[in-house]
Amino acid sequence: MDVQTVLQELSLLSSERTKKVYLRQGAREPLFGVATGAMKPLVKKIKINQPLAEELYATGNFDAMYLAGMIADPKIMTDADFDRWMESAYFFMISDFIVAVTLAETDFAKTTADRWIASGRELYVSAGYSCYCWLLGNRKDKEFDKNRLQTMLETVEKTIHGSPDRAKYAMNNFVYTLGVSYLPLHERAAAAAQSIGAVDVYNGKTKLSVPVAADEIQKAADKGRLGFKRKNVRC
Repeated sequence: MDVQTVLQELSLLSSERTKKVYLRQGAREPLFGVATGAMKPLVKKIKINQPLAEELYATGNFDAMYLAGMIADPKIMTDADFDRWMESAYFFMISDFIVAVTLAETDFAKTTADRWIASGRELYVSAGYSCYCWLLGNRKDKEFDKNRLQTMLETVEKTIHGSPDRAKYAMNNFVYTLGVSYLPLHERAAAAAQSIGAVDVYNGKTKLSVPVAADEIQKAADKGRLGFKRKNVRC
């Protein structure tokens, strides 16, 4: 399949309702409005194809960019490739659900995520913390530096309420994910979540619904889901 054929396939899967949802969340033209689940048969047909993924991502079409993340080959992508992808990530569904997810399947994910967080740039910070969420929810606890994660948690606890909106959202998810999926810091994350409380995040003038990390950690504990790990990062 070439790019034009894929774009035609995506256009056939479009939904005006889905498009309106994406636009409200921050997407911009060009886009068709394709539900991610509707892309799965196309992904099975294409399989992993990094050259095609690069061409699709470069179109700037949101649906094509999302599909690019689903067919990308993280094993051959470099740190520079992810920086390049982040430069085109203009809203959180690209930075957190395309770039960060794909990055989480690389051997250098933590190093790149740390660098993005340290940059202080809103969507980079968001992508960095989101990448850690994907990692924590998939990799074994022994693969992480407990002291590093605790330092990150302490930083979030101190700075979350004064951070940019998308960074806040990802930081809140990080606290929740740490409390649920990383057992060595469950208690510390639960305490931090209590200290943080509710987090206010806005998309323009619209206040978003943000899960209260402390409540989510407790719910997971009540359901016996502490230590939860996904089999795969990407769909």
